[in-house]
Amino acid sequence: MADVTVEQLADEIYKLLVEYHGKKRFKTGDIVKEMKSKNGAEKKDVKKALKILMDDGRTIYGYAGGSWIEPVVKED
Repeated sequence: MADVTVEQLADEIYKLLVEYHGKKRFKTGDIVKEMKSKNGAEKKDVKKALKILMDDGRTIYGYAGGSWIEPVVKED
């Protein structure tokens, strides 16, 4: 992997999901491609980062004819 830890990768993925929340739905493969192009992250590392986000409760899976990952955004 590049110079990024799995925890940093998780934070970067979360920021990406929040930025596009309500505009685009990301599948796991989309996130892998995005992180690979941004910082050369490998698929296994992206999946570890996604697991961290799921376990922390920062992301959830959505489903409507297909699954995607979306951030848990707390609205004020």
